[in-house]
Amino acid sequence: MVSARHLWLEGTPDTAIPRYAGNSKRVWRIGETTDDTERTLAVARAIIRDGQVSHVGVGRELLHCKKCVHPGVRSLWEFHQADDPARTAVTHDGCGAAVRVAPVGIFYQPAHLDQLVSGAREASISTHGGSLAIAAAAATAAAVSAAVEGASSSQVRELAERAAAQAEAQWSSGAGPSLANAIRVVHDDLVSLPDLHADAVATRCFPNGPLTIVPLALGLATIMRSAEAAILLAADVGGDSDSVASIAGGILGAIHPTTVNPDWFEVVERVNGDSVEAVAQELARLRH
Repeated sequence: MVSARHLWLEGTPDTAIPRYAGNSKRVWRIGETTDDTERTLAVARAIIRDGQVSHVGVGRELLHCKKCVHPGVRSLWEFHQADDPARTAVTHDGCGAAVRVAPVGIFYQPAHLDQLVSGAREASISTHGGSLAIAAAAATAAAVSAAVEGASSSQVRELAERAAAQAEAQWSSGAGPSLANAIRVVHDDLVSLPDLHADAVATRCFPNGPLTIVPLALGLATIMRSAEAAILLAADVGGDSDSVASIAGGILGAIHPTTVNPDWFEVVERVNGDSVEAVAQELARLRH
């Protein structure tokens, strides 16, 4: 597995990543963000525009997102085919909702857990209506909120578990597996490892499904102390590496901001031109 550090050396920023050259779906570029970032910014812009988290407002912004819109990603494909910002999904338990809810965590303080959980659901249901997806989104938004507030790593994890459990109590039949429990199990499993090496992490918790992707990201975010190191490790673990890296890196970036690699940020901003810092500052002014 090629590490994220080496990916930056595959060529010149803004040129095609070699293994994607000629790809029929998309020719990804070095330094280009994935749909995770594209849709996170969409949620942020919807909140900034509306002053609230509304699934219709979020849906309106999501319809402008074009990355990964193909039949292979059914949650996004069905939403875009419907072309309706008010659409509410009733299925799909993937992590596509969790990867975009960081703005909800910036918007709401940890004390407003009910609003955090409801806001995470509003940001999710355009594409993801499954109870695991909503619980994962609630956990992620709560973790981001606690991290921004300056909470300790253990407090971040505890609030994430509480948010997931609350979401499950509200929108799950209770018959299936528990995301809140998976967060706790994966964290404890990672803590038991002598060292967080990619092979060992992949063996214990390969991120390829709803009960491993977000729990692994939250586990790395609350055990590690560096956003850069967590992103590199997630890339080396494989599986849904961009989702794990984006969630873990974002939370750790809030807890330990000096561990965000400034060279990576500069390349990403230059290649994508998303004005991430300006959007984040505007959103932060609305935090309540």
